Amino acid sequence: MSEQQDETTTVPPGVALARLRMLPSVDEVLNHPELQRVIDDVGRPRCADWARQSVDSLRTSLVRTNGNFDRKDLLTQAVRATAEEYEARITSRLGRVINATGVLLHTNLGRAPLADAAIDAVAESSRFTNIEFDLATGRRGRRGADVERLLCELTGAAAALVVNNCAAATLLVLQTLAAGREVVISRGQLIEIGGSYRLPDVFAASGAVLREVGTTNRTRLADYESAICEDTAALLRVHHSNYRIVGFTEDVPIGPLVELAHSKGLPAVDDLGSGCLHDLTPFGLTGEPLVGDSLNCGADVVLFSGDKLLGGPQCGVILGGRELVDRLRASPLTRALRVDKLTLAALSATLQIHAAGRAFDQIPVLRMIAAGADDLHRRAAAICEEVKASSNHADCDPVALESTVGGGALPAQTQSSWAVRLPSSAPQETALRLRSGRPAVVGRIENDAILLDLRSVLPEEDQLLSQRLASL
Repeated sequence: MSEQQDETTTVPPGVALARLRMLPSVDEVLNHPELQRVIDDVGRPRCADWARQSVDSLRTSLVRTNGNFDRKDLLTQAVRATAEEYEARITSRLGRVINATGVLLHTNLGRAPLADAAIDAVAESSRFTNIEFDLATGRRGRRGADVERLLCELTGAAAALVVNNCAAATLLVLQTLAAGREVVISRGQLIEIGGSYRLPDVFAASGAVLREVGTTNRTRLADYESAICEDTAALLRVHHSNYRIVGFTEDVPIGPLVELAHSKGLPAVDDLGSGCLHDLTPFGLTGEPLVGDSLNCGADVVLFSGDKLLGGPQCGVILGGRELVDRLRASPLTRALRVDKLTLAALSATLQIHAAGRAFDQIPVLRMIAAGADDLHRRAAAICEEVKASSNHADCDPVALESTVGGGALPAQTQSSWAVRLPSSAPQETALRLRSGRPAVVGRIENDAILLDLRSVLPEEDQLLSQRLASL
């Protein structure tokens, strides 16, 4: 035995060799009945890789660890380790999550859940579709024509274009309208949002020159006017997204900004972020800019996300005048940023719900916003009663708290809500068990208790949530 082996071995060589003879083979591990479900799911070769890793790990343990081992115990350990690797892999797969965080547009949980009609449309469009085929003429059609018509009908815009997210929309607009020239923007709007997305970086990638004006908290119309020169390509307003500036502040509304831009022969671009089509003040949420208001003020290009307050799939929507939108459509970058048929199908179904006037009845995020606190209290109490009746969580109880929209919409604004409160002596462990089940449940921890906020849980998920809690 080499000197290096002597240094790492903690049991006598003879004992180690005898132990190694007890190791199960990879085939023995794979043939164990407990792994049949794993093989059925991922296939024998992939499961064999995990079994081989498990056996190798045991081999290392046998020559370095004192203790008693037998062949049956080693086989059990190898099977368990293989099964645990499988569980870890399937937990990392995309899968359904019950969002009980109280953050309605939770970026890490996929933002807006789709309406049932949109889910059905995605399933239907998973087959062959007429995405670029005109059924009336039998000739090639234009991708996205249906959703573009719907967007124009809903908003009054002259033209529309859909790309894969709002950051892509911003990049496309800046590159097409302003590459090599200046775009004027308030210093207080140079945002950074989740995933280290920074607006100045998008400017740099587009080739447009960022010309910031004003100060962090105060920007006046005169600041924009004084910055305009022959190199200016556009004026840009950007929604603050996930923060608010309060106190001694001043900002320029889109109306005066449009008037200034047009007086100088420049386009005004309005990046709204959340894509709100409806007034949310009846639900205690104020100040979110509306798509229609921006267009009515004359903004030449309006940008927003499809997966926020619009309630659809991830995409970026561009609205504006026909000439400008046609310029964007003709850009080579548009092909790289285009959306697939599943996104178009989900977006079309979502827009049809808006057009039919059923948005607050059928689009999940708007249903959540519209939910009354009394109804949330009733649901929380009912879940607590069901859990108490079917498990040992006798101290499960409803509790009042505040929810937030999230996703960069309506920052710092909250709505009254109710949650299921589950006290725990080991809240982190309980939270892990909730996340590890099927479906996963994600809540929040406060004061040694799990809080499951019902505002971000759809009523049709209440029964599933009750079952998960009762199984703890």
